Amino acid sequence: MAYLQMSILSQSLMRTVPVNVILPVDKLASPGMPEREDKPYKTLYLLHGVFGSHVDWVNGTNIQRWAEDNNLAVVMPAGENMFYVDQKASHNYYGEYIGKELVELTRKMFPLSKRREDTYIAGLSMGGYGALRNGLKYHETFGCIAGLSVAAVIDEIEKRTDDVPFFLQSRAYAESIFGDLDKVAKSDKNPKWLAQKLAEEKAELPRIYIACGMEDSLREKNQDLQEYLKGLGFDVTYEEGPGAHEWDFWNRYIKKVLDWLPLEGRQAGINSGNVGI
Repeated sequence: MAYLQMSILSQSLMRTVPVNVILPVDKLASPGMPEREDKPYKTLYLLHGVFGSHVDWVNGTNIQRWAEDNNLAVVMPAGENMFYVDQKASHNYYGEYIGKELVELTRKMFPLSKRREDTYIAGLSMGGYGALRNGLKYHETFGCIAGLSVAAVIDEIEKRTDDVPFFLQSRAYAESIFGDLDKVAKSDKNPKWLAQKLAEEKAELPRIYIACGMEDSLREKNQDLQEYLKGLGFDVTYEEGPGAHEWDFWNRYIKKVLDWLPLEGRQAGINSGNVGI
C-alpha cells in the first residue's frame, strides 16, 4: 500500500498545502488470486473534522487497510477549521479547492477514474458538513456523499451571539467563516438550500449516506437532515449506532461507508504481517 505525504501549491488558497494520499498501486495479490485489471482507481476524497488535519483519518481509523482491500484511492486534504467553504475576502476558496482544484490535480498526478460514478466525497463532523456542501455543489463530480456525525451548523446560525463560553459557538467565529449570517440560509453554504435547488432543477442527484452515534449531541440534527433530503427525493441511507462524537464510532462507520459505496469488492492482498495468508 502506497501512502503518500505531499505538498501542493493551491491556486484556490494561494499557498502550499499538505495532502495525504492512499494509493493501492503497489498491492500484491495473494497466492492464487488474479492481479487487478489495469484501470483507473475509484477515489474517495476524505475530510477531517474541526481541530484536525490531513493525517487524522490514517491515525484514527483503519482506512488505509480497508482502502487497500477495496482497491480504493483515498485523498485526504487539510481544511484547517474553515468548514470547507469559500471566503472571498481572504482568498480562502476552500470549497473550490476541495470540489474542483484538488480533484483536477490528483487526477493529473495519479491513475484515478474521471467518472462521476467512481468519485466520492466523505467526512466527519466539520468534514461531514464539508462533504455534503461540496458534494452537492459539485454534484457533477461526485456520485456519492457520506457524512459521519455531520456538523449541521447552518440551522439558525443567524441567531448566534458572542455571549458563549466556547469560540466555535460564537457569532464572531461564524461570521469569519460564513460571512453575513442573515444570508447563509439561502446560499450555497447551506446544504439544504443546495439540495432543494438540485431537486428543483431535476439534476442527477448523488447518493447520500449519513450516520451518527446515539450518544452524539448532533444526533437530532443528523436525523432532521436525512429526513429533509429524503423528502426532496434523494436516495439516503441513514444509520445510527452506539457511540458519541468519537473515533471509535467513526472507525466503525467509515468501514460501513466503504461497504455502502459501489466499489470493486473486498480482496485482501499481501501486506506487512502477511495478513490473510
